[in-house]
Amino acid sequence: MAIIPQLSLFAWEEIEELGDLERLRLVIEYMPDEQLMRVLEKERGKGRDDYPIRAMWNALLAGIVFQHDSDAKLLRELARNGQLRSLCGFNGKVPTPWAFSRFLHKVLMHQAEVEEMFDDLVRELKKIVPDFGKRLAIDSKAIKSYAAKKNKNEKEDGRRDLDADYGKKVYRGTREDGTRWEKIVKWFGYKLHLIVDASYELPIMFSVTKANVPDINEAHHLLEKMEERQPEILKKAEILTGDRGYDDSKLIINCWDQHAIKPVIDIRNMWKDGESTRLLNNKQNVTYNYKGNVFCHCPSTGIEREMACGGFDKDRNTIRKLCPAKQYGMNCEGMGECPVVNGVRIPLSEDRRIFTPIDRASYKWKREYNKRTAVERVNSRIDQVFGFENHTIRGIKKMTVRCGLALCVMLAMALGRIKEKQAQNMRSLVCAV
Repeated sequence: MAIIPQLSLFAWEEIEELGDLERLRLVIEYMPDEQLMRVLEKERGKGRDDYPIRAMWNALLAGIVFQHDSDAKLLRELARNGQLRSLCGFNGKVPTPWAFSRFLHKVLMHQAEVEEMFDDLVRELKKIVPDFGKRLAIDSKAIKSYAAKKNKNEKEDGRRDLDADYGKKVYRGTREDGTRWEKIVKWFGYKLHLIVDASYELPIMFSVTKANVPDINEAHHLLEKMEERQPEILKKAEILTGDRGYDDSKLIINCWDQHAIKPVIDIRNMWKDGESTRLLNNKQNVTYNYKGNVFCHCPSTGIEREMACGGFDKDRNTIRKLCPAKQYGMNCEGMGECPVVNGVRIPLSEDRRIFTPIDRASYKWKREYNKRTAVERVNSRIDQVFGFENHTIRGIKKMTVRCGLALCVMLAMALGRIKEKQAQNMRSLVCAV
């Protein structure tokens, strides 16, 4: 925490009564930024210290907490608000725009220290929240560059964005009347890739890429990054939830076979047109569809019925399907001669995309998949609270550090609220108390 060693003109109790400043106090006090402060102070050396490093850093955090979308707005607020200046650590002197701009440029050179702060906050939350990291959700969000498009002149001059690229996302669905719809979203900029805790809606791992990088490629990279930086979380995780953009055999196999994480990932229909079901290997009267529903066919009447879910056998790596007539008390004329009257075991190797440790046809799968919305809510906070819908950021290095700082503020505020007995507000970024 970049605490300012100086006398205050008013007591902390008075600061707490100031409402919004309480949020900034939480962030300043619980941000593990000491290493970054020492690095920045060492770089300054014996140079002019008109605006102390720690005060400038706290002002930078204030700009994030209070959603200032430009440095000019932050500096005007510092000039107007004496309590804010005191809390940040300025002794009555507000930094000039060029001094603050130079400081921000210095911070942007320390991506490694920002990511280490992020990792420290995740580790601290893991210590005090017993089931933190147990359920994970993954997704990406589009972030437009401040530059509108690519420029033919690729000379670096601080105004162009030479790192950004064009991205596209396609959304498809079916209306109530059965007709299909499609929506295409295009943008020039970047993608923020996130793995979050699906129960507490807090980030655990992140990366920033060009907009044209496929989600699935970065998903593999994020898991590798977690294995390196957050191995305890990866070992503790039980479920990873994602939309159909992450429907990939390699990712599913990696999750379960390498990390014992059950993948709950929506599936795309990759079958040929007109192919609705396939015959289950070695079973003459059992079929399945691409969504994982399994059907038995009565040997006497040929009636098709969906088989009941019987759970997952971890030792055999198989899911069980049970006779629907037995499970639901139905009348089936062919029970006496049915080869699967006692159920059937389906090895995951039958089709790794379709058959997963949590049966796609089960209520449990639907219940777990609904928790994927946690990552969507985190994305929404990044846009609405941290102002990434209307920003002035250009360049992937700046974008990565700015995203990292926003996520650090999110985690520091949650950590502060938990430690100060406000756990009910741990996800709130705007509530004062």
